[in-house]
Amino acid sequence: METPREPHFFKPLLPGFHSGVAIPLDFYSKHIQGAEINKPWKLRSDASDQIWEVIREGRTLTKGWKEFTEAHDLRIGDIVIFKHEGDMVFHVTPFGPSCCEILWSDADDAPTFSYDYCFLAEVTPTNQKDDKMFLPVEAMRCGALNQQCKEVKLVNKEGKSWTARFGFSESDGAYYISRGWRKFCRDNRCTNGDLFVFNVVGDGTTTPLLCVCPERKECTELLIKHFSRIDGSIASTSRN
Repeated sequence: METPREPHFFKPLLPGFHSGVAIPLDFYSKHIQGAEINKPWKLRSDASDQIWEVIREGRTLTKGWKEFTEAHDLRIGDIVIFKHEGDMVFHVTPFGPSCCEILWSDADDAPTFSYDYCFLAEVTPTNQKDDKMFLPVEAMRCGALNQQCKEVKLVNKEGKSWTARFGFSESDGAYYISRGWRKFCRDNRCTNGDLFVFNVVGDGTTTPLLCVCPERKECTELLIKHFSRIDGSIASTSRN
């Protein structure tokens, strides 16, 4: 039986985020609407033992949110994940623009999210036509992914996200993304041959994020290896 997942949502921080952050409509409708209006949200993080109380006005977190962002040095481009632990208590995990978890020297708890696996994806005529893109077999070792996962969020460099179906192919022994891959490619104006380096972010229970992340050293190395293989193939062909 699939383990129930804690309700969660994530928000990319855009200009003006200090004044308030909007709760996604889908999350609000399923988990918040109808709750006591004046009951503040209690936000906690791995930064300290402090609990921040933040007022919700409709679908927006307002009073108290600015103090939380300043205490955590949040900036434009960061991605913040809210995990609902019940009774309006949320564990908040911030990630930098490269989708690496933001850590603090005084944190007592080890990070709960995995963010150290990157893979290279190429846009091809076949995976666009089939609306299906396979992940490398090595992705089986990524702690953020498992066969119980049914969907992922594809996040571009601007923080915009697309929901896609996630599955596992027994015959290929690999994970795949479908029903959303083609739209992601179309909306990002991709052409055949375009390359994306995705960084996988998740904890094995919540919906994983696949973030486009070309800035990290590991991601750059993947691209270098990819083009080295291409160059090697061309050189080998020219010698024959």
